[in-house]
Amino acid sequence: MFARKVAARLKPNALGEFTSVMETKILPWLRRQEGFVDLIILAMRGNQEVATISFWDHESDAEAWAANSFPEALEILGTLLDGRPYVKTFDVVSSTLHEVAPVAQDEAESIPQARETVN
Repeated sequence: MFARKVAARLKPNALGEFTSVMETKILPWLRRQEGFVDLIILAMRGNQEVATISFWDHESDAEAWAANSFPEALEILGTLLDGRPYVKTFDVVSSTLHEVAPVAQDEAESIPQARETVN
């Protein structure tokens, strides 16, 4: 399993609209993407920073979303964001929520380093 974390600052008082857009536009769109598993939306207290963590069956599924649809999603959310978000990608090594067994120590050492991009 693979995960993408996108973090961004929001403009003042934009959390409610951000949440609404994510739930009504972005999430239904994600659900139609090949390999999409789940989305978690986090908001920092004070409502000015958000992070989303999307889970994918395979890295190639997440990369396809990033290349083909993520720029359009950013455009939809653009009026709510205060600056450009940053993106980090991860291999999921363990999850109780998604029933991923912990990766053995020798396997964990062979996982490539996390990649960070600014979109």
